[in-house]
Amino acid sequence: MKTSWRSASLVASAAAVLVLTTACGQDNADTSTGSQNVGAAPAANGYGSAGVGASPGTETGAAGQGAAAQAQSAGQLAVADTDKLGEVVTDSAGMTLYRFDKDTAEPPKSNCDGDCATAWPPVPASGATAPIGVDKTLLGEVTRADGTKQLTIDGWPMYRYAKDTKAGDTNGQGVGGTWYASAPTGKKASGGEAGGGEAAGGGAEAADLPGLSTRNDPELGEIVVDKNGMTVYRFEKDTPWPMKTACLGECLEKWPVVEPVDAADTKGIDNKVEGRRGYVVLNRPDGLKQQSIDCWPMYTFAGDKKPGDTNGQGVGGTWYVMSPEGKALGKPK
Repeated sequence: MKTSWRSASLVASAAAVLVLTTACGQDNADTSTGSQNVGAAPAANGYGSAGVGASPGTETGAAGQGAAAQAQSAGQLAVADTDKLGEVVTDSAGMTLYRFDKDTAEPPKSNCDGDCATAWPPVPASGATAPIGVDKTLLGEVTRADGTKQLTIDGWPMYRYAKDTKAGDTNGQGVGGTWYASAPTGKKASGGEAGGGEAAGGGAEAADLPGLSTRNDPELGEIVVDKNGMTVYRFEKDTPWPMKTACLGECLEKWPVVEPVDAADTKGIDNKVEGRRGYVVLNRPDGLKQQSIDCWPMYTFAGDKKPGDTNGQGVGGTWYVMSPEGKALGKPK
């Protein structure tokens, strides 16, 4: 993985951020330069909101299965060949299996507990068998915090998605920029490591991208993307001076915040001090921390399923793809 963009001076970055502390009219601007994950859905640790707060069994899945039933064994796994995502792994009922970017495969570890596990039920390791034609040694298990055993594929913990209600659904693909259907190898299906997605416009895999970078969109020109290659947006109801967000509560289910990104972990982003332009972190009223460019808070769109999607462009006449300078691209004049 190329890491040349990370060679930028952290000292210089910190100095620039300190200068910008009040540049956006935010007295309590966060000046931390610690690198964090980008684009995670903010509600409950970045896993989205499907099923959160619902009692187990209230959402009906395939063959009448509810959220609680989805915790049953996956049985004989299968490989489904989809038009948009290529090959994805399913359980014996045809329900898509997913992986979470905030988990780790080496060593295997799940970071989805509590409400997260309601929205994304872990797949039990017991009773699961490899798909026909797939190396069975790729299957394994990891012990979760509650002591249960979860199925892994090439080290990655496997989950179902509570909003997939029938066989073949892939509603969890790309949620929060952190959830992806699993390919038979355990890699991401389409737009990830195995999907062949050209996240940066040059065939780069999402895993090779810095925290924030740019790509050339054929219609909009140079746009900002997160570490997964997902398009970044700004909201016209927000204000840059003083910097303030108008996207709260349910709004965040569709428009997850871009979490703080170290200035050294960017490529092609205008994070320099020019006038009142700022690359600072917004301390939101809901307690979340959100990255900004030119004092405009940054978001991804849950309706974008793969790198290259710009489905959020122009939504409601208030959401627009963001340029590297923080401008709203394609906004009517």
